[in-house]
Amino acid sequence: MLPCRNRLPLLAGIVLACLSGGPHAADEGVPVVVSPVSQQAIYRQVQVTGSVTSPQVASLSPATAGLVTEVLAEEGDRVSAGDPLLRLDAELAELQLQSASAEHEQATSALTDARRRLREAEALAPQQSIAETAVRALEAEVAADQAALDRTAADAGYRRALLARHELRAPFAGVISRKLTAPGEWVAQGQGVFELVATEGLRLDFAVAEDYLSALGEDSLVRFSLSARPGEQLAGRVQTIVPVTDTGARTFLLRVVPEDPANAPLLPGLSAQATLLIPDSDAGFAVPRDATLNYPDGRMVVWVVEDGPDGTLAREKVVRPGNAFDGLVEIRGGLDAGDRVVVQGNEALKDGQRIRIVERHRATP
Repeated sequence: MLPCRNRLPLLAGIVLACLSGGPHAADEGVPVVVSPVSQQAIYRQVQVTGSVTSPQVASLSPATAGLVTEVLAEEGDRVSAGDPLLRLDAELAELQLQSASAEHEQATSALTDARRRLREAEALAPQQSIAETAVRALEAEVAADQAALDRTAADAGYRRALLARHELRAPFAGVISRKLTAPGEWVAQGQGVFELVATEGLRLDFAVAEDYLSALGEDSLVRFSLSARPGEQLAGRVQTIVPVTDTGARTFLLRVVPEDPANAPLLPGLSAQATLLIPDSDAGFAVPRDATLNYPDGRMVVWVVEDGPDGTLAREKVVRPGNAFDGLVEIRGGLDAGDRVVVQGNEALKDGQRIRIVERHRATP
C-alpha cells in the first residue's frame, strides 16, 4: 500500500484526467462551427434615418362661427369616424330653422289651396261658368305658390344644415394630437380647434441621397428599427419612391411600409433607422461577420478548415474584404469556392491546430 504522501499526486492526476475528458480528449480538437463559402449576390448597405408618418393629418375646424359649449375630446383620445368632438351654441340656429319650417308649412298650405281652386275652375270651364282668364290666373297662382314652396324648402334645408354644422365630427378614425379650444371660447368659421392624426396605414419616410435613386426599386431590400424598440430589426418593403430631389439637401423621399404591419409597433412621429441593401454585383464570395477577425495592423483574417492525414486542422488566411451587409462580409480575395470558414470557436485558434466540427452553419440568412 502506497504511503499517504505518494497517493496525493496520483489522485490529483486522476481527477485532472477525468475533468479534461481523459488522456485523448485534447486529440479530438477544439469544437468549432463552420460555414461554407459560396457565390451569392452582393449588396451595398446604406444607413438612412427618417420617421413614421400618417397618411392623414387634418386640422379640424367648425363650418360656422359660434360659442363653444362642449368639448367632447381631449389630446390623446382615439376617435372613430363620425364621433362628435365639439358643439357650438345652436339656440339661434334652432330658432331660424323653426321660422323657415313655419314658412315652408305656410307655403305648402297656400299651394294646396291654389290647386284646389284651380281644379274647381277647370271643372266649370266646359260649362262656360267661369271666364278663361280666371282659369289662367289660377294656373299662374299655382305656379307661383309652387315656386314659393320650393324656395321655403331650400331655406329650411339650409337652416337644417347650418344647425348640423354647430357640431364638429371626426372625418376619419385616429388620435387627437392637439386641442386648441375650450368651452366658452368664440371660434370663427375655419378656425382650427383640433388636430387629428390617422393611425391606420402608417408608413416610414426616409430622406435618401440622390446618388442611390437609380439603384432603388420596389423590390429593394429594407430593414428598419424604431426608436421605441432599439435593436429590433423589422422587414420592410418599398411603397413609393418620389423621384423629385430636395435641391438643398440633395435627397429624395423613400416611403417604406412594414412587411408585417401587425407586428410593427408604429406610432406617428417615431424616429426610425433603416438599412437599405442595394445590389452591387450578381455574384461574389461572402462569409458571416463572425468568421472575420481584425488585427490592429489592418489585416483581416479568417480561419479555414483543412482536411489532412493528421485530421481536421485550422488554417489562417488573410483576406481582402469588400461590402458589409446583412450580417455578412464580402470577400474579394483570399478565399476559394468550397472553402469552409470557422464562425464560432475561432477566437483563440492557432495555425495548424486540430479542430472538431460540431455544427455546420449556412453562409446566407
